[in-house]
Amino acid sequence: MKSLFNSRYLYLILLGILSSFSLPPFNYFLINFITFSLFFYFLVKQKNESKKLNFFIYGWSFGFGYFITNLYWINISLTFDADFKILIPISFLLIPSFLACFYGLATYLFCFFRNKKILSLFFLFALLFGITEFIRGHILTGFPWNLIIFSFSNQIKFLNIISIVGTYGFNIFCISIFITPALFFLRKDMREIIVCIIFLILPIFIYIYGNTQVERFYNIEKKKNNFVIRAISSNISLDRFYNEVDSSSIINDLIEISEPELNKKTLFLWPEGMIPDVSQNQLINYKYLFENNFNNNHLVGLGINNQNNDLNLKIYNSFSIYDNQLNLIDYYNKNNLVPFGEFLPFENLMRKIGMKNITNNYQSYSRGDERKIIDLNKNSFSLKILPLICYEVIYSGKLYKDYNFDYLINISEDGWFGKSIGPKQHFAHSILRSIESGKYFVRAANNGTAAIINPLGIIEKQVDFGKNGFIDLEEVRETKPTIFSKFGNKIFGLIILLYIFLFFSFNRI
Repeated sequence: MKSLFNSRYLYLILLGILSSFSLPPFNYFLINFITFSLFFYFLVKQKNESKKLNFFIYGWSFGFGYFITNLYWINISLTFDADFKILIPISFLLIPSFLACFYGLATYLFCFFRNKKILSLFFLFALLFGITEFIRGHILTGFPWNLIIFSFSNQIKFLNIISIVGTYGFNIFCISIFITPALFFLRKDMREIIVCIIFLILPIFIYIYGNTQVERFYNIEKKKNNFVIRAISSNISLDRFYNEVDSSSIINDLIEISEPELNKKTLFLWPEGMIPDVSQNQLINYKYLFENNFNNNHLVGLGINNQNNDLNLKIYNSFSIYDNQLNLIDYYNKNNLVPFGEFLPFENLMRKIGMKNITNNYQSYSRGDERKIIDLNKNSFSLKILPLICYEVIYSGKLYKDYNFDYLINISEDGWFGKSIGPKQHFAHSILRSIESGKYFVRAANNGTAAIINPLGIIEKQVDFGKNGFIDLEEVRETKPTIFSKFGNKIFGLIILLYIFLFFSFNRI
């Protein structure tokens, strides 16, 4: 019996591994019709399983296979510092093990609420996985990486439905669609067949909606701005964080890549954290470099550390905008920090019990007070931007209480994960945010992908991964606010209520 159980777990781990190939950069989304259907079919057929804990392990096994193959790249960030290399085996197993618990929770609850009605189980499975994916995106700051929806990240016409229902809303539909083949084989009467037909036809209507949106968008006449937003792509080594590197040489490299044109009104976007040993207040020491290469037509936005002057020293990861005289125009302090990368969870507790030493007494960044729209009215510039620093792009929801901004800006440092699939997965989030908000998305990256993405999620310009160069946003098509930008994840809440209604309705029939 023990070997039987072991074979079940290995089977589910294998299904999870195969499902991971549906994600960027592979995007073999058809795999999920097989893996999720077999997963759902397996759970339904465990009729004699009395131990609910076993159901938790079933879900955990699938999740472990899924996450260990698509998140292995996280451990690359631990290879840069010799003191952290010892943590690689722990991290390699611990992170997917923890994230797999959310799938385990879903299958545990599935066992708890299961009944003999196949249609009821169909909606229950999608409902529970949709909810636990949402929880994963919010608990302990959240890590909504590689949701099932990312299987469609390169299928723009399908993906445009998130302008209405959002990422989590479409995620639950994706799960439903992927388990439809299992519903066909589990069918007992015509009702199951009808639901199968509905969920197989649903993608057609979603595609038609997306195609209509694309056609409508390209019928809008382009409007030329009186300024340029220039996003920089650089390939500067991470050695700058560990060796004594002349900051002026890095600034000169960025200026050279930027290719400032004296008569062109330009907002330059430099990637995150390019000058690690220089804070916001210290940047003035390099004023001569800016004066010699920029003029009154230029503004420079860059990621840089910002520290307060209080006795209780706080350090922020900031997006700051300067003029050519290095006058600080405005700045935004990062609101969503990377756990273990930018802050240590339970840091105060670790310090009290002496465990802070394992991190070389690393000081966490402080969290910014709020997400902020930067209103630029300087040197005849007039635009409003909503900055997202690196990791912040992964969060789906109403980005800001007010839709009144012009562009989404993202600056990122992707070099911590080498040439793995990690930076490509990170970039995929940008596509979803542009569709949800209905705004142009401009991304500057070091050791990653710089791009301009239109409000439909279509990449209009990009610099290839890890290359030096720049791209300009000069012309735009004006769009109306999306439904999701107005209501955010309240729409997901309505979908949850719909699925609960369907679960109980088919449970009674």
